[in-house]
Amino acid sequence: MSLNDLKPTASVPRRTVPVALFAVALLVAAGAAVATTAAYFELRPTPPTPGTISVTDDLGRTVAVPTDPARVVVLAPSLTDTMVRLGLGGRIVGVDCGTPAAGGLSQDYNASQIASWHLNESLCIEASPNVNIDEVLNASPDLVLASTLTSLSDVEEMSTTFHLPVLILQPSTLGGILVDVSLLGEIFASPAAPPLVNQLQGVLGTAQTIVTNLTNAGSALPTLLLTYYASPSGSPNPGYWTYGPGTFGQSLIDVVGASSIGANSTLPYFELTGPQVLNSDPWVVIYGTGFGVELSSYQQGPDWANLPAVEAGRAYGIDSNLLTEPDPTMILEGLPLLIDLLHPGTYPTG
Repeated sequence: MSLNDLKPTASVPRRTVPVALFAVALLVAAGAAVATTAAYFELRPTPPTPGTISVTDDLGRTVAVPTDPARVVVLAPSLTDTMVRLGLGGRIVGVDCGTPAAGGLSQDYNASQIASWHLNESLCIEASPNVNIDEVLNASPDLVLASTLTSLSDVEEMSTTFHLPVLILQPSTLGGILVDVSLLGEIFASPAAPPLVNQLQGVLGTAQTIVTNLTNAGSALPTLLLTYYASPSGSPNPGYWTYGPGTFGQSLIDVVGASSIGANSTLPYFELTGPQVLNSDPWVVIYGTGFGVELSSYQQGPDWANLPAVEAGRAYGIDSNLLTEPDPTMILEGLPLLIDLLHPGTYPTG
């Protein structure tokens, strides 16, 4: 995951600790510019041409996309996940990577993803802090898929200067993941899309039934700190990064039946101080691990050992991908796991 220079005004971490803090800052800037960008591109839509279909991405941009594109550059792990699940992995000719010095492919993808998705360094497109446009052009893509981690200036250069269709897919809710799966299924005429959407709907429906039953039975929803990175005590701004309103992270918390201690924030992505977490006294703490962030990272956070949830053994670490990547895996694997941690024994097995 990436976290970064620790001054994210509003955004989600990506991969690895140094880059982690940097990616957050990028997302903050990207998130803040969403409304402006959507309006900008609405004034300048890409006109459809023969052999294309006109689609609307998650920023409200109208993009003329070639029908059934054969060569695709994918600049977000969440979108790679979706492409592979749709049986389109063979069309990927480039994926987001860090610089070679920062780990290349392993900065954005874990070992399991690299192996199961058949990724290799030859596919690397350096994507942070800015996209290496020359590497994108060398891949000769018919379509570029990106998230709001991709800077708007890079999107503008690829789409306007080099006339590459760039589709930005960054859902703000779990329901938006299904919308994006359906959209990609339409673009690629993928027969795998309808069954995948049905599968996702089934998991979401099960989660909704569980939470409804608990609420109807008078059960209080557990208060939760969901954190993907901790700034250690002694750093300039020690604390725990979490999700605020309007983010897919908050949507995830709502769907699994918990009450976020950060729900009243005015920022979508922000850091809670140790005293703030202590005062909120979350019943459960769930923290993301991977890409250099482990339990020891959180143990160095402010007041970690003093949190009642930690003292009571109600602090659980899970794969950061299940908390920070809005993709089908977040629903199919993340939701059942989170529900089992928050409401043991309620999610059906088998």
